[in-house]
Amino acid sequence: MAEDLNSMYHVNGLVKWFDPGKGFGFVLADDGGPDILLHINVLRNFGQSSVADGARIEIVTHQTDRGVQAIEVVSITPPECDGEPVLSDFADLADGVLDDAPLEPARIKWFDKGKGFGFANVFGSSEDVFVHIEVLRQSGLADLQPGEAMAMRVVDGKRGRMAAKVMAWEFAVNGVPAEMPIETSMETSAEIINIAPKAPSREEV
Repeated sequence: MAEDLNSMYHVNGLVKWFDPGKGFGFVLADDGGPDILLHINVLRNFGQSSVADGARIEIVTHQTDRGVQAIEVVSITPPECDGEPVLSDFADLADGVLDDAPLEPARIKWFDKGKGFGFANVFGSSEDVFVHIEVLRQSGLADLQPGEAMAMRVVDGKRGRMAAKVMAWEFAVNGVPAEMPIETSMETSAEIINIAPKAPSREEV
């Protein structure tokens, strides 16, 4: 069934909470109104399987019999930080080291949200890369799944090789292609979707 474009809106808001285990969460729109359902499949179409609570998000919504739901994620901005290093491990690093580290393709080995950390392997290397949950949060993510393809800025820290920035592989490729090579043999987790017509904002209706 075709979507009713009159009930689709571009909405900017804040992630109220998102639970990857339950497969959904809710968004609070900047201009008020009911909570907006965000399903994990919609998030996966954007290229990631989780989103941090408090992250800024732009979505396309659709009114249904069960309430307002997000049908497309347009952009996600990580929660604001106070300018201090995410981890004390990074405090002694020279200025620019974190930002200058190249984006590297990696796959998640395992991640335990309860423990607050996990490990990944950069493609072509068996060396483990430590991934802390606070780095995830400052990257706009909340959890990672084994085998998930990501892009990381990796630095040498107090615990060995550490992820200083983590982002969805699709975002890294499409958003900043000049920073990293595209491995044509790499499988991505996002599904290929058709781009829907641009939905109006609430102010435009």
